[in-house]
Amino acid sequence: MTPSPVVNLIPIVLIFFIMYFLIIRPQAKQQKAVEKMQSNLKKHDEVVTTGGIHGTILNVKEETLTLRVDDNARIEVDKTAIARLVKEG
Repeated sequence: MTPSPVVNLIPIVLIFFIMYFLIIRPQAKQQKAVEKMQSNLKKHDEVVTTGGIHGTILNVKEETLTLRVDDNARIEVDKTAIARLVKEG
């Protein structure tokens, strides 16, 4: 007696569910949290960019932020370049 084709699909479906719950779902939750953090940035927040630059937000525009990285040094970066919020201002 040979097993039905449905029985052969069970391991593939099981592997898909394991991959979804261990890899895909946590990554999607983390991405949503980062996007929420980036959309809620405001003036005087201390942040770190994906390049490792630490700075304080001076100005928030629609797509970019102006960061103060030293007393007289300011840079403009995309909001998507902000990796984490160090301290809320």
